[in-house]
Amino acid sequence: MAMYMPEKVELIEVCPRDGFQNIHDMIPTEKKVAIIKKLAKAGFKRMEITSFVSPKAIPQMADARAVTAAVMDTLRAEGVEAVALVPNARGAEDAIACGIDELTFVISVSRAHNMANVHRTPEESMEQFKGLVEKYGHQIKFRLGLATALGCPFGEEITAERVAAMTKFGLDLGCEEVMIADTVGISNPVRTYKLMRELLMQFGAQRFVMHLHDTRGLALANTVAAMQVGIHKFESAAGGLGGCPFAPGAAGNVATEDVLNMMTQMGIETGIDAGRLMEAVDLIRQEVHASIVSHMALLCPRAPEPA
Repeated sequence: MAMYMPEKVELIEVCPRDGFQNIHDMIPTEKKVAIIKKLAKAGFKRMEITSFVSPKAIPQMADARAVTAAVMDTLRAEGVEAVALVPNARGAEDAIACGIDELTFVISVSRAHNMANVHRTPEESMEQFKGLVEKYGHQIKFRLGLATALGCPFGEEITAERVAAMTKFGLDLGCEEVMIADTVGISNPVRTYKLMRELLMQFGAQRFVMHLHDTRGLALANTVAAMQVGIHKFESAAGGLGGCPFAPGAAGNVATEDVLNMMTQMGIETGIDAGRLMEAVDLIRQEVHASIVSHMALLCPRAPEPA
């Protein structure tokens, strides 16, 4: 039986936001800037560079304005659109003032997860998003992100009908895309295939971006399942950062270098320069992974050597 695969896919780099945001130690602004500039030269057309949120909520993103100001000229020169996450009107206003090209607003399909994250029901978050688009949609592009669309960490059932209804809500507001996220990495290829096939039958492949985590080692398998139904846009994080980096065995986002390697081996075009990407990954390992390992050592000290 023939396996359908797209001839070309778009990889959207998210390490500077989703990869960095859960890292305990503050990454110096100049190191973030250096990494983003390296990534910008690898051939990405879009990159999520930061989030405009309260530093009380996510301290790592406190320098969002400074990072954006420092990298924007490089992004423009390399033809990379700057994407940022925003949770409210203040964040949207700041992002617009900084020259961001596209805003992502995330709502959990799971009621329990949305309440845990933002202390609102999904319906309340949808009303908030509607207000943002109505107020700022003439100034900037918005994208709706649907967290826990492929599984809830609290055991809540996620139906395709619910995901489809929330997708329609975002598209009806004027969003060009909806991001479908396996937020905690608990999907499997069959689940991914079935959901995305149903969504594509209703809305078409162009409308969707996949965001997959590798907690159970199935992100690449889920990527293939999504491509089989026609998905051709994927988010990934250089170095595989994200998720919960301090919990042993809890992997983060699928690594961009792994996705690129798989695409290359399968003959699928990405437009990404592997050498340039690995330069950025090496810099991430030098500047970021060392602090993660150091912090994990403090949390999980080695047992004393036997006498």
